[in-house]
Amino acid sequence: MSGNKKSTPHVLQHQVVFLLLSPCLLLVATGSVRADFVFGEPENLGPAVNSAYGDNSCDARSNGLELYIASDRPGGLGDTDLWVSKRLTANKDWGTAVNLGGPVNSPYQDAEPCISGDGLSLYFQSTRPGSLGGSDLYISTRATILDAWDEPVNLGPIVNSSAWDAGPSISADGLLLYFCSNREKIGTDYSKLHYIYVTTRPTTDDPWSAPVRLGATVNPALAYSSAWPRISADGLSLYFWRMLSDARGQWVATRTSVTEPWNRVVDLGLRGASPWFSADGSIMTFVSRSYGGYGDVDVVQVSVDPIVDFNSDGAVDCIDICALVEHWGTDDSLYDIGPTPFGDGVVDVQDLIVLAEHISSDTGDSDDVE
Repeated sequence: MSGNKKSTPHVLQHQVVFLLLSPCLLLVATGSVRADFVFGEPENLGPAVNSAYGDNSCDARSNGLELYIASDRPGGLGDTDLWVSKRLTANKDWGTAVNLGGPVNSPYQDAEPCISGDGLSLYFQSTRPGSLGGSDLYISTRATILDAWDEPVNLGPIVNSSAWDAGPSISADGLLLYFCSNREKIGTDYSKLHYIYVTTRPTTDDPWSAPVRLGATVNPALAYSSAWPRISADGLSLYFWRMLSDARGQWVATRTSVTEPWNRVVDLGLRGASPWFSADGSIMTFVSRSYGGYGDVDVVQVSVDPIVDFNSDGAVDCIDICALVEHWGTDDSLYDIGPTPFGDGVVDVQDLIVLAEHISSDTGDSDDVE
């Protein structure tokens, strides 16, 4: 929006609307186009993080400086162990992954790590003795990020079952814990299908409630297997792995507020699981066996870019602002680019804020547009 350009009263009106808004960060995410976002080419994180074995899940602290992975590489204590890779800043490369050792790891399978935002609670699944079923959810804590991890604690019979409970994901406030389980039966046998559940608590000092299976938007009847959930920092997006016949990959469910039900589901077009996003939403990291690498499953990342040049004229300018405003209040996914990461099902001020971050300094100059 250059000061050297003349604007019509209609455009000026929307310029005023735009100027009243302050920019915010974007967390969106797929090399194929999905209306309001696009992924770059998946990039392997390299041999410091990955190995010639299975590096099957990952999660990171909110500051992006600690990356936790589950791997069956040599040097561990058992079947699959938890490892951590660190870096000094978000712009640095990841350091060599280090085994967490005992008491977090055991001679049994310890996998699917989920680290809390403050880095003081580590949730994971384990098949160690004392588990109630095939796999249980555990938590290990530490007083500070400089301290060692304490002895893991089983989340108990209210949360865990006699079946397979796995893939924990803790909300930013620590009050909701999502996970997957095959605890529900079909006939007399446990189903091979996994469903996603959530357990809640009023405060972090209270016990967890009985888990509730999420509704049909996320867990549609018996047609799909939905597993390995990841809840976004704002609680408005739930990423998960879904299998339908031979098609399997990452999906996301979204909602307009944390008190509303999940209202739509989008196929991200990526083969993999356990996604997490950089603080500015520009990078998504996940695990996959579909994009080449060092072993069976590797940790990879992709760049994430919103599609904000709505009319594809090579500039993000007042014309795009007008187009967005003209779709105000609708659920048009082309313009629903906020809040983080995949919109909220309605075109509103959140989308205008995201668009503001990508506005061209000169409406006739496309050099600033990716």
